[in-house]
Amino acid sequence: MFPLQGPQMLQMLEKSLRKSLPESLKVYGTVFLMNQGNPFKLKALVDKWPDYNTVVVRPEEQEMRDDLDNFTNTYQIYSKEPRSCHEFLGASDVINWKQHLQIQSSQSSLEEVIQSLAAVNFTRVKKAQHLLYMTSKTAQRLLPFLLATRNLCPNSGRPKAINQEMFKLSSLDDSHAVLVDQFWGFGGSEKSQRFIKRCIQTFPSTCVVGPEGSPVSWALMDQTGEIRMGGTVPKYRAQGLSSYVFYVLSQALEKLDFPAYNNTGKSNKFVQRMSETLHHLPLPCDWNQWTCEPL
Repeated sequence: MFPLQGPQMLQMLEKSLRKSLPESLKVYGTVFLMNQGNPFKLKALVDKWPDYNTVVVRPEEQEMRDDLDNFTNTYQIYSKEPRSCHEFLGASDVINWKQHLQIQSSQSSLEEVIQSLAAVNFTRVKKAQHLLYMTSKTAQRLLPFLLATRNLCPNSGRPKAINQEMFKLSSLDDSHAVLVDQFWGFGGSEKSQRFIKRCIQTFPSTCVVGPEGSPVSWALMDQTGEIRMGGTVPKYRAQGLSSYVFYVLSQALEKLDFPAYNNTGKSNKFVQRMSETLHHLPLPCDWNQWTCEPL
């Protein structure tokens, strides 16, 4: 294991990961934010340097104090040769298999090695595999080949206007974590609420406030740079609010040169249609999350 220390190494890693997009996207986005101040106190590990094969990003050890908190105990992984990273990922000082944890990657090819290591470490695994989308403006900067076969203008894909007398543009605050958690597919626990609250405190967010004075639609990013949490309360759906907040947040992230992207379930036709309306481009790789629990 080789921990990368200092801004020069992390900047070199970010530049290298950019060449491996889109398969490296989850790790690239995470390292990008580490180079913007590392607000989640993460560390990057490689099997060797500078000619690494596998990168693992995880929190600093002191951040992973709760063995039951898989939202904190989250690992992002990218490997140039997924079938040959078993030894590195199996090392006791790389992944703590005694904890409840999540592993995230844009590489479904890691499935075999993760399942194998989970079995050896007597760990139950639940996998989620979703579709990945990237805004056309981010794709123009990072993955221009995606635009080559699409007749899209990077600045097109605007949502329809909203009723600005009824809805006011704003951002989320701590008190909204419970609401966001209620409508998040991975939410529903005290630990997920704590994670959402931390994201609200740390990263840009967008919401529209309804006549009642509370958010009715919102979008929020996580520590990998992904617009990860979004939703609209049932009463105000089908009014274009989700498209609007996603568009506004994407614009804000792109001004900061953040990689603006999102995932959605394969059965979630609404978000897929919304992504197409906003001219977000489907990526030729998947969003993968393995939630692991020791037996």
